[in-house]
Amino acid sequence: MSLYSFTRRGLLAAGTALALAVGGGSGAMAQTPPGVLIVGQIAEPKALDPAAVTAVNDFRILMNVYDGLVRYKDGTLEVEPALATGWEISEDGAEYTFTLREGVTFHDGSAFDAEAVKFNFDRMLDESHPYHDTGPFPLAFFFSAVEEVEVVDPLTVKFTLNEPYAPFLSNLAYPTGLIVSPAAVAEHGAEFGRNPSGTGPFSFVEWRSNEAVVVEANPDYWDGAPELEAVVFRPITDANTRTAEMLAGGIDLMVEVPPVALSEFQADPYTIHEQAGPHVWFLILNAKEGPFSDVRVRQAANYAIDKEAIVNDVLEGTAEVAAGPTPPAFAWAYNEELEPYPHDPEKARELLAEAGAEGAEITFYVTEGGSGMLDPIAMGTAMQADLEEVGFDVTIETYEWNTFLGNVNPGLEGKADMAQMAWMTNDPDTLPFLALRTAAWPDQGGFNSGYYSNPEVDALLEQARVATDQEERARLYKEMQAIVQEDAPWVFVANWKQNAVTSDRVENFSLQPSFFLLLDDVVKN
Repeated sequence: MSLYSFTRRGLLAAGTALALAVGGGSGAMAQTPPGVLIVGQIAEPKALDPAAVTAVNDFRILMNVYDGLVRYKDGTLEVEPALATGWEISEDGAEYTFTLREGVTFHDGSAFDAEAVKFNFDRMLDESHPYHDTGPFPLAFFFSAVEEVEVVDPLTVKFTLNEPYAPFLSNLAYPTGLIVSPAAVAEHGAEFGRNPSGTGPFSFVEWRSNEAVVVEANPDYWDGAPELEAVVFRPITDANTRTAEMLAGGIDLMVEVPPVALSEFQADPYTIHEQAGPHVWFLILNAKEGPFSDVRVRQAANYAIDKEAIVNDVLEGTAEVAAGPTPPAFAWAYNEELEPYPHDPEKARELLAEAGAEGAEITFYVTEGGSGMLDPIAMGTAMQADLEEVGFDVTIETYEWNTFLGNVNPGLEGKADMAQMAWMTNDPDTLPFLALRTAAWPDQGGFNSGYYSNPEVDALLEQARVATDQEERARLYKEMQAIVQEDAPWVFVANWKQNAVTSDRVENFSLQPSFFLLLDDVVKN
């Protein structure tokens, strides 16, 4: 039986099981094929080109198809060798020389070597590169310090930075640093994101839009062939439908279990997996125009929203109230002296009156679901009620995830006053550098969609990313957090503990603090 018909059979069985579950039938649970793991994803991927996407939803697929020069050690955010067997750093911290793994090939049969590494980074960073037009590359910021990538010999590549850059190795382990096949990019051009080729444990088979992405085991994987025969990633946007599919046996692994559904998986034949990680859920406030251009109104929104109630009642205790822009998972850089904004409606009303903003009309962008977005519609509705209680007039506009990103990432100017957002990051530099600096406004290629600007914050972030001493980096980040909390460019809502559920047919699965799915050791009976 071909892999195509094998996975199609599994999807048909899943559909039958779901129909029985939803329709009230008493049929047995679906029997998805042994050796084929069916994963319930939260959304359709945007692309399968790691340099061209930003969402963890996409990363969960990509980390199984590609490798980077380095990767995160299992269960940590510590960097270890991957396609590079080792590296040397110059005394001034501006040169990184990597020794590459020998005998590795891409899934399309082309060779992995130093030229391939240079191609990948030049494609992202050099506007004159012949394949730069296969982008855009929204997280190329991660490697903005790279001045040159030099092929020393076929198995040695050197990166020269324009200055020391503390997060460089960590960023190489992030999906933006995954290495794609130059031959496949040359063949498919702008369509490479629909025809991916990497060196990872699984190789791409097909992408059926709004139905499934199918990958199969790479028997020649340099780190050992996977236990699974194939993985099917199914986009199931509606959380209730995803839950019903899991209960009916139509999927084997479900990510981001809705908090209200956790109780349904507390006993056999399911296992709930939890893992803390660097996640922050917040509301972007439009600081450039409208009511939130006044810091008092932004602070009022922080006081108005009852974050404790959201965490306890909507999220069922699966998160903690956020105090600022940096997740506590980065313990060494987290400012423990900061306390979350308390729920204080009276204080919110006072600030609105002081700013002359009583009755301010707010357009609020909410998504149906997406990477790390928890229970966005329920959360958005609760926030709308809290804001209206203190005098805001809030209109919610709801969008599908990729449409939502298409509205929010280019900036809120002329469109909205407030938007939900969630980030899961690999380093305390990442989120503030990409979403809080003045130079990260959307028209400059960043994700500062609310147009926040504070020169003091800009200076602290620039200093922190070139500091080679971790204690100094920590001091700078903690100072930045205090200023940002006071300026309130966001409503700081929650830090989430990620979860997933597996059936009793799945073994050797664990969640990672990176929020990625690593499936090469998973067994499916």
